[in-house]
Amino acid sequence: MKALTWHGKRDVRVESVPDPVLKEPTDAIIKVTSSGICGSDLHLYEVLGPFLGAGDILGHEPMGIVEEVGSAVSHIAPGDRVVIPFNISCGHCYMCNRKLFAQCETTQNRERGTGASLFGYTKLYGQVPGGQAEYLRVPQAQFGPVKVPEGPPDERFVYLSDVLPTARQGVHWADIPEGGSVTVLGLGPIGQMAARIARHRGHRVIGVDLVPERLEMARRHGIEVVDRAKSRQVGDVVRDMTDGRGTDSVIEAVGMEAHGSPAGAAAQAAAGLIPDKIAQKVIPKAGVDRMAALTEAIDIVRRGGTISVLGVYGGNLDPMPMMTMFDKGIALRMGQAHVRQWTDELLPLVTDDADPLGVMDLATHRIPLDEAPHGYEIFQKKQDGAIKVLVQP
Repeated sequence: MKALTWHGKRDVRVESVPDPVLKEPTDAIIKVTSSGICGSDLHLYEVLGPFLGAGDILGHEPMGIVEEVGSAVSHIAPGDRVVIPFNISCGHCYMCNRKLFAQCETTQNRERGTGASLFGYTKLYGQVPGGQAEYLRVPQAQFGPVKVPEGPPDERFVYLSDVLPTARQGVHWADIPEGGSVTVLGLGPIGQMAARIARHRGHRVIGVDLVPERLEMARRHGIEVVDRAKSRQVGDVVRDMTDGRGTDSVIEAVGMEAHGSPAGAAAQAAAGLIPDKIAQKVIPKAGVDRMAALTEAIDIVRRGGTISVLGVYGGNLDPMPMMTMFDKGIALRMGQAHVRQWTDELLPLVTDDADPLGVMDLATHRIPLDEAPHGYEIFQKKQDGAIKVLVQP
């Protein structure tokens, strides 16, 4: 089969690789019909290369048609249309019983000190082949895959793999009071959907970005926007919009590669020059993140408010303004989305013909697998109006 494989910084290639096969009774094989390129894929493209191996298959937002199932898989069958959550969870361990599926103890990577395995996401998370490919082996298929209806286009459902559950969890963690307000920092795919979900739930939403196409997309869905390119002191702007207090909550949907962090950018560039074996030890213990978005969130949120962090971070010595956080009494939540915790709630919204979350207005590019390297390039460089790229083998 063909698959998108990693070969170095900003070097991804479509190559022929062996077809996946069933290895365990709990496996399934799916024929991929759509797979998103995620903002966290860009961290692999740019920063986290030391944790990848040449030829690793990328992608963690797939859906498709079931081809084959193992003997322990009964809730899906060949021919079914399914979405595959990005985290691989068993559904029955201590953590899964508490709906903490991103911490599944069956697939935890204890030798790395990390949580549940993820599709297409480095040695830190199991080095499991990903879904930007023609076919995908799905471990723990007795629980993970979400069956979806035939008929509507993939765009109705593919975001259940990551984007929508991550956004929904971010809104939940933000603990926005009834009728309250939230600032969403970063209007990429996750930020767009977090903003729409928050507005759908009756909250006032202010979105912040510096990319014109992202700001315009948010406006189409009733989001108030602040253009960071024109408003460098975003905290002051938001306070002016909220009686001088700031919003009740902030959802930080940017992460480790935020603009406006020259020291972090330099550290990331330096880490990229270290041999991989050394970098694998240094990066998780060093401050290599760009912290501008998180420090901005701390500035924006009102006293006694809550910050929900959805952006991915990888450093361990990142400076935090602890005095300010303590003085303002800020609550902070973060982590990988527990995808299956949210899919039952979200499925009726994406099957609704009224499209209340606007899932049909997110993808800006739909490309064949052979063009996936170009998709990464334009998404990373924010060219050609790229907000969400779907790869369709």
